[in-house]
Amino acid sequence: MMRTRVLSTRVLLTCAAIGVVTGLFGGIAGWVTPVVIVSAPFVYGLVLGVHVLPGIIAQEAIRLPWVALMTHVMAALVASALAPQWAFRFLGTALLFGGIQEVVAALTRYRVWAPWRFFISAVIIGILVAVVVAFVAHMATLAPWAQVAYIAISILGPVLWTAVGLWIGVGLRRAGVTRR
Repeated sequence: MMRTRVLSTRVLLTCAAIGVVTGLFGGIAGWVTPVVIVSAPFVYGLVLGVHVLPGIIAQEAIRLPWVALMTHVMAALVASALAPQWAFRFLGTALLFGGIQEVVAALTRYRVWAPWRFFISAVIIGILVAVVVAFVAHMATLAPWAQVAYIAISILGPVLWTAVGLWIGVGLRRAGVTRR
């Protein structure tokens, strides 16, 4: 018989706290987005990459199923309060990024928490960001150097933010925030 796991109040509150803090970053990214797209669209992948933080921090700190998706949704709600013009995009990004992070974790049956696993989801997200933002940024209108920078930064942005998220998640776990 399969035993169902119920997430404790501590886990839910931890996800909420991570969601609030990372949602603030998402809201700031929302306000910065138009400026970046107009002035330097090739760095938009770095701005959009901040949205990987909720799931990475939650999975690294808590190491349970569904925490990435829950934390992403909570972060999207906070970001939507700060930048309501992007509310539906925040929620869509939360479901997409959180879903990718959960699928990668599920493929390892939530047993492998090595950094390489997190970076796999970051590269997948980075490739998706590169494809999607190519349409927004009208890449064909950019100089060749900007096109190359755009692709590299779109893939590296989520990877760099993943490294930051892992560092924060490890710190939270070591501080005992997620004690079981």
